[in-house]
Amino acid sequence: MHDPLTVVGLGAQGDGIVERPGGDVYVPGFLPGERVELEGGGGGRFVGPPSPDRRAEQLCPHVPQCGGCAVQHMNDALYVRWKEGLLATALAHRGLSVTTAPVRTVPLASRRRATFAGSWHDGKARLGFHRAGTHTIEPIEACAVLRPAIVDALPALAGLAAMLVPNSAPFRVSVLDADNGLDVAIDAKTSARVSRQASELASAMRAAKIVRLTLAGEPFLMLAAPVVRIAGIEVMPPPAAFLQAARETDTILAELVLGSIGKAKRVADLFAGLGTLSLALAAKARVLSVDSDAALLEALRKAVAVTQGLKPVDCLRRDLFRDPLSPLELDRLDAVVLDPPRSGAAAQSEALARSKVPRIVMISCNPATLARDLRTLVDGGYLLESATPVDQFLFTPHLEAVAVLRRA
Repeated sequence: MHDPLTVVGLGAQGDGIVERPGGDVYVPGFLPGERVELEGGGGGRFVGPPSPDRRAEQLCPHVPQCGGCAVQHMNDALYVRWKEGLLATALAHRGLSVTTAPVRTVPLASRRRATFAGSWHDGKARLGFHRAGTHTIEPIEACAVLRPAIVDALPALAGLAAMLVPNSAPFRVSVLDADNGLDVAIDAKTSARVSRQASELASAMRAAKIVRLTLAGEPFLMLAAPVVRIAGIEVMPPPAAFLQAARETDTILAELVLGSIGKAKRVADLFAGLGTLSLALAAKARVLSVDSDAALLEALRKAVAVTQGLKPVDCLRRDLFRDPLSPLELDRLDAVVLDPPRSGAAAQSEALARSKVPRIVMISCNPATLARDLRTLVDGGYLLESATPVDQFLFTPHLEAVAVLRRA
């Protein structure tokens, strides 16, 4: 045990920072101004009065055991400042100067997709999230960020897994709260008796309001096609398809993007996925939707084919990491929107930096790789006009962001 020390700041993961001669120590769960006695294993014992920035009442009974939320101990004002600081700090590290807009935040209980860890305890299957820094599962009975339909279905999902997964085998359950029911995927070795349980499984699915069940990556039983509405258009996502974590995020991103491309008539949506942005863009411009996932593009094609009033949407399957659109291809466009995965879009950003595209809107769930790619574009002659943080990953260190650039 050490003498009490004062927390002097917050790290990128929301941990309290304690300064020591040998280097800073990061202690989870502590806020600036609070006193802590450091313990082995990276933890600490609280000493003294709480910070006025500490949340007065817990939002969830599973905090701090559950590792899903890292910063529910911050009050709203500190939380917003910290989230906005994540983006501002990442941009500053790359020498990018722009005043970030106020954070846009989704509501509590709005997360529509989640993946739960599954295990067996006393012969019963249980679902939950891993406790912070461990492989121990914290069974979930309530949640401040998930949609109620997912939380309410957890007992039924555990029962469904018990029917399908051999006793003692670990498993994972992914859930999407689609507009017409739950879309569930179980990732595990399934029991040999599964094929003989279709009738029983169908009854269990109806009771739990599950419309589709996928086992080990393969569609197994579908009572109805799952549907999500994107820009007011019905889309049937493939099993385990990527969607923004909250439906409200779709609306926020579309608003920011459409407000940034001006009167563009020809727009490329790179890393288009299921068409979260393509479908919104197609209301005002011809869209080239590019992605490497054939199933996602096919779902987008089908949605466009049955929707009237859209501008043409041309789908192109292409690995933009290995084969980015060239400056020659890009120069035909009035604007480019790209929403790459966490690793960013280094190759495509280099090609864009050599292009003449008038406007670029870049979306990212990783401020560090976003800043890296924006630096490439700025060095290529683009002006960074705005950067807006979007907090759809509530109470976590993760952050979505939208940056807008124009050719100087």
